[in-house]
Amino acid sequence: MCGIVGYVGGRPCRDILFRGLRKLEYRGYDSAGISLIHKGRFDLLHSVGNLDRLESVLHQMENGSTVGIAHTRWATHGRPSNENAHPHTDCSGRFAIVLNGIVENYLALRAELEVEGHSFTSETDAEVVAHLLERSYDGSLREAVAAAFQRMEGHFTFVAVTIEEPETIVAVRKETPLVVGLGEGEYFVASAVSAFLAETRTVIFPDDAELVVVTRGGVEVTTMDGLAVEHAPEVVDWDEDAAEKGGYETFMLKEIHEQPVALADTLSQRMSRDGLVCLDGLGITDDEIRALQQVVIVACGTSYHAGLVGKYALERWARLPVEIDVASEFRYRDPVMGPNTLCIAISQSGETADTLAAMRAARTAGARILAITNIVGSQVTREAHGVLFTRAGLEIGVAATKTFLTQVLAVQLLSLYMGQVRETVALDKVRALTDELRHIPTLLNSYLDSGPAADIERVAAAYAKNRFFLYLGRNIGLPVALEGALKLKEISYIPTESYAAGEMKHGPIALLEDGSPVVVVATDSHVYDKLVSNVQEVKARGAHVIAVASEGNVGASVMADEVFYVPAVDEMLSPLLGVVPLQLFAYYAAKANGESVDQPRNLAKTVTVE
Repeated sequence: MCGIVGYVGGRPCRDILFRGLRKLEYRGYDSAGISLIHKGRFDLLHSVGNLDRLESVLHQMENGSTVGIAHTRWATHGRPSNENAHPHTDCSGRFAIVLNGIVENYLALRAELEVEGHSFTSETDAEVVAHLLERSYDGSLREAVAAAFQRMEGHFTFVAVTIEEPETIVAVRKETPLVVGLGEGEYFVASAVSAFLAETRTVIFPDDAELVVVTRGGVEVTTMDGLAVEHAPEVVDWDEDAAEKGGYETFMLKEIHEQPVALADTLSQRMSRDGLVCLDGLGITDDEIRALQQVVIVACGTSYHAGLVGKYALERWARLPVEIDVASEFRYRDPVMGPNTLCIAISQSGETADTLAAMRAARTAGARILAITNIVGSQVTREAHGVLFTRAGLEIGVAATKTFLTQVLAVQLLSLYMGQVRETVALDKVRALTDELRHIPTLLNSYLDSGPAADIERVAAAYAKNRFFLYLGRNIGLPVALEGALKLKEISYIPTESYAAGEMKHGPIALLEDGSPVVVVATDSHVYDKLVSNVQEVKARGAHVIAVASEGNVGASVMADEVFYVPAVDEMLSPLLGVVPLQLFAYYAAKANGESVDQPRNLAKTVTVE
């Protein structure tokens, strides 16, 4: 989720590019850099940390250049460092690129280029692009970009410049954002409109695999084969705040819609061509995985719910006993564990105080520590034996959405991998599940594009004034119910209980009265019939049932007053889809009650105190 901005025009562009980065800083703040073409060479500047660091050294660059590219980074491959900061250059120093996204086959490309004599200076996947351009260039940057693009796999946008064509920028996208700004005698390329909104509101939105060639003379868009493509310019009427949200009314809604890309990025390079799971950096060998006798998961809040998905997945696929605890309680226990215990600590920020304390207690007790986090270089990454990174990008909304989904995916991948190593799940089953996982980002994208929000908003508005909600789920549906209830509590402030459906009759059923809304996670599973019986119990008390069900389940509409259908997948993968309508339901309930969705009261994004 990096930020990219480029400029070609008649004005000195150093400060223009930096102002563009400021508008894109929400997309990444691990490191940043600018490359200007000045007097036949590149003037390059990199810094580590947020943009204040770059601003403090900006005076070191000449300010006469009228062509340049800039980047603010969200680290995925390689730690935050000057070497890993963009822009990247090639061996000859003639090409510079910035990239947003992931080049999935970069290791194969890098090995190929190194055999040819190319020398790399960073740990990133992006640097291969500069070397591909160097290898392919034969007098046309457009053709070199086309050649590089056709060798690359993944989801990415990159922008390239060369001192051989000092007044030209070429950009291309594949499933990640790219927008072109049209000014008077000057032109912009960027990850988002907000980067240049103060300069122009006239834009075009190129499609995937279209080459955008920008010069002082204008913008030309072509196919890979060089055929011209026409895009009618559009005038955006967003204010700067809306532009940063990509046109969505809130960051939370934007981030819900970013979930397909976040899942695709988290999957990237973690499945082999033969359908098996490949995980690096776990800090535990295959022999140690085979010798494990116990897994302990510690986490807080939303991360705890992702961990609960992990418990079900690890027990089913890896056949290991799994204990899960909220980190704030675990840290004060006297846990029994040893060298054959794996402690999985889950923290979106990597800085959660209770989770850090819990993993330290587990380490002291002799356990191996594996951290699951979204932040490269965070404290948990420095204290764990190994790390499994999610790749959700920056999440600004306080209520976690895409970070939850990527955590769920991470624990599912880990569970499959451990089952694969321990030979407790058949390889044919692994391949069937990874094949489903490959398609889930597309399924989720199609689901969101199909417009479920209107129906969910209608139902949410109808029930938003209720004074109490009960959420129910069983087995793998329970963590989905828990997370859905937490979202409703966090942003709408409506008192909400969430229970295992079989436990509901042991107390919470006393809270129900005629018309009480009960939200049920009823996606396909081996306990679906048991759940139906629980639903009948609440309906007998006059409750109104809102169900999340798998497509094709016609019985759900008989059982429930309202049904939100989601694509049907393997029951263990169902949380990746089943939680999304509950995120939207909470969102629209809060909106109906006039609440501030992105900044709920009393909450912070990262809890770094006990």
